[in-house]
Amino acid sequence: MIDAVRAEFVKLRSLRGPRVALALVPMISVGVGALDGWSGRQALDSHDPSIRPDFTAQQAGFDGVQYGMLALIVFGVLAVSGDPLGPALLAVPRRARFHAAKMIAVAVVALPVVAFSVIVSDLATQLALGRHGTSLGADGVPRSLAGAVLHLTLMCLLAAGCTMVTRTALVPLAVLLPLVTVGSQLMTVAQSSRFAANLLPDRAGAQLLTVRPGEDALGPLLGGAVLLAWTAAAVLGGLLALRRRDV
Repeated sequence: MIDAVRAEFVKLRSLRGPRVALALVPMISVGVGALDGWSGRQALDSHDPSIRPDFTAQQAGFDGVQYGMLALIVFGVLAVSGDPLGPALLAVPRRARFHAAKMIAVAVVALPVVAFSVIVSDLATQLALGRHGTSLGADGVPRSLAGAVLHLTLMCLLAAGCTMVTRTALVPLAVLLPLVTVGSQLMTVAQSSRFAANLLPDRAGAQLLTVRPGEDALGPLLGGAVLLAWTAAAVLGGLLALRRRDV
């Protein structure tokens, strides 16, 4: 098993697409976080009435990583779709072992990048907010930092699992990216679909990085459990599809 995981690390280092996508995660997260903090400071200093009423420095620190998550989803997709299945199974004939090694490698490679992006993005936002900023030790922030790392890592594995099912990058990217950017948000507009929208993986997982969850929200524990269930289903679905696929 260890040799299979090491082989997956080598593949990830050799594939340009996943490397570029992973490098974009901290760049986007920190850049958007700093820009969000700067615009927030300008609005607060000028008492701009257009600033959202629920704005807090604690929660603003997590805005950047939600954009960086888009690049992380692309990484999860390309890490699987960029690996030709035939030669891979010749090296590791046992499909369950190959699948497990792939998922482990994706998670292990993504985790430190995600942790770095979450912490530095929050710091960049607070520095850009100036006197309106807060510290990483503020009430509720440490839990949300850990939750953000878990949220992004599980979304990456969700993307990898979905790609193992389809064996093509097009379908997961065409579904997950629009879902994260606009799909689930649009579903919350109508009262009838709001509860269903809260059960989608991105919105449920977002509760993990919410400093002060709303009364109608799932909350960090339930939201995290819903995202974990989505991720487990995607990974398990990938394994079942791999076992039935002819190479």
